[in-house]
Amino acid sequence: MAAGLPALLLLLLAGLTAVNAVATRAACLGAAREAALAASRGQPGGPAGAAAAPAGADVSVTVDGERVTATVRAPVRALGALLPRIAVSASAVAAVEPGTPGPQP
Repeated sequence: MAAGLPALLLLLLAGLTAVNAVATRAACLGAAREAALAASRGQPGGPAGAAAAPAGADVSVTVDGERVTATVRAPVRALGALLPRIAVSASAVAAVEPGTPGPQP
């Protein structure tokens, strides 16, 4: 039991970190969708994505002709203070809507 308990604790730590990473990626995907849709409608996409992004996330919006791509990247802290951080990212693409003044990053 003395040998199995640390292994069980490590497995629990890895599982909780994985759940945290999946939840953060889902939040990044929602923020990327918001940023891409806002930019495709002629509104500033960066602030719209930053409002929906998790804390510490980096939002970038690029316009390429008739397509808007938004990418959100956020760090995920492992549940141990000595473990390194991992980063998750998500991106979304939207077509520029007709009749808008033009996409804004």
